[in-house]
Amino acid sequence: MISFRAALGCALIATAAACGGTSGNDTAPKDAQAPAAAPASTPASADAPLVVVYKDPSCGCCKQWVEHMRQNGFRVEAHDTSGVDGIKDGTGVPAGARSCHTGLVGGYAIEGHVPAEAVRRLLREHPADVAGLAVPGMVTGSPGMEGPNPQHYDVVAFTKDGRTSVYEKY
Repeated sequence: MISFRAALGCALIATAAACGGTSGNDTAPKDAQAPAAAPASTPASADAPLVVVYKDPSCGCCKQWVEHMRQNGFRVEAHDTSGVDGIKDGTGVPAGARSCHTGLVGGYAIEGHVPAEAVRRLLREHPADVAGLAVPGMVTGSPGMEGPNPQHYDVVAFTKDGRTSVYEKY
């Protein structure tokens, strides 16, 4: 099994190739989007955790999740790319736990619309056997997916070998 750092390096190479590819079908820019500033009402401090997010450039709910993280004090660097699957593969996000965007923070993968408070708990507890957290799919009521008739949902922890368990319930 390759290390998380090696897998991330491979995923970043795959993403760079996808973003700068010459297939003619790429809609992503060749260079990563510059991060937007945090809202003035809740500026992130220089020592706040940095979440690096890979998302499709046309996905509105991804943008809303990025804003949720910023409003909750995280620094966020968002990259528009058509190569998000390479990030998911490289960081070990199980197929059944996947969603629309992937974030990386503190050595963990954050898949989909995970609430900021769950990410804070993960970073505080720092479990060695967990590779990341996910909210599989596109659950109405999760951060970035607000709307009528919100649903209850689980935040799932996943391990490097693909095992999953419920981390929190919302």
